[in-house]
Amino acid sequence: MALQFEVVGRFNRARASKLTLPHYVVQTPMFMPVGTQGTIKGLTNSQLEDIGCQLILGNTYHLELRPGAELIDELGGLHKFMNWKRGLLTDSGGFQMVSLLHLADITEEGVTFQSPVDGKPMLLTPEESIQIQNKIGADIIMALDDVVRTTITGPRIEEAMYRTLRWMDRCIAAHKRPDAQNLFGIVQGGLDPVLRDICVRGLVERNLPGYAIGGLAGGEDKDSFWRVVAQCTAALPEDKPRYVMGVGYPLDIVVCSALGADMYDCVYPTRTARFGTALVPEGVLKLKHNAMASDERPIDSTCSCMVCKNYTRAYMHSLVTRDAMGSQLLSYHNLSYMMRLSKDLHMSIVEGRFPEYVRGFLRTQFPKGDVPQWVCNAMEVAGIDISSCCAPVPV
Repeated sequence: MALQFEVVGRFNRARASKLTLPHYVVQTPMFMPVGTQGTIKGLTNSQLEDIGCQLILGNTYHLELRPGAELIDELGGLHKFMNWKRGLLTDSGGFQMVSLLHLADITEEGVTFQSPVDGKPMLLTPEESIQIQNKIGADIIMALDDVVRTTITGPRIEEAMYRTLRWMDRCIAAHKRPDAQNLFGIVQGGLDPVLRDICVRGLVERNLPGYAIGGLAGGEDKDSFWRVVAQCTAALPEDKPRYVMGVGYPLDIVVCSALGADMYDCVYPTRTARFGTALVPEGVLKLKHNAMASDERPIDSTCSCMVCKNYTRAYMHSLVTRDAMGSQLLSYHNLSYMMRLSKDLHMSIVEGRFPEYVRGFLRTQFPKGDVPQWVCNAMEVAGIDISSCCAPVPV
């Protein structure tokens, strides 16, 4: 096992930790930006370091397409190739097969899909996914799982869950660098508590370095979402990191952290930046709106990032409507916001003021007291009293 996980603070189910990886020591709760092909769109590595980014996610599928895992390996691995000295995580490539490519066919052998280069059928097996990830060399690598959207029901969910466990064993057998890379398993099972429980127990028996909760953030209702997270975090080991895949909305991260999750990734902060939307404590700020055209305030007066220190909303409005520089600056701000959110969560748990932090976060996002019911339900399970943030229900 190539990691050490030390819990340094707690509040009920929430925990703050120090996670020591081969290339970097990270603090959780932690948001990980997605750098599809070894780069976060529009940002340099030094900018990512400036805003406190600890670990970035690379997509195995895209990296294998180009420049290719073989070349990355020859050039000393992805850390050296992209000159990134902090943490890296690669996904298995399975999600891209299913989400990006038409005619993906999943069998016991692996995922067959059409090559985007020449249209020929290609097969990604659990063994091949791990071989590619071993060559890329990230600190954390993910098992190939059978990905099914949570909105699907019926026997397909059960089939995918059991296949995910069988593929886990094939991934473990294929993993040649357990002393340098940490292989995480992925809990599947849709919205079925029985299937999720079988999957959690199966993965925990295999004593992995860490565990991910997969198959969420795919269109399921929020009440189902938090209940799956709560169930899985309660059953996963206390002394291993827990990673909720595909979660990037700040509210979701606060709720999942209260329920005992540690790590998150999503394209949301950078993708929403490309549409001219800024993340702010109140929620979002749409900079393309005409009201921004003459607004001389910074995007967020509480933010100390380079963008908020130097540019007005009016200037950003003029950029996002016509210049690529706008999405770059906004990506910088949005990721800076996410890093600050991560740090604030960590510090509030360590300093014993997590409930106050959560209440402050909710009051700012929902000043009228209209906190969504699913959040109220989740916080009750997390043992955090948010009654002061919620408007009384009209009789």
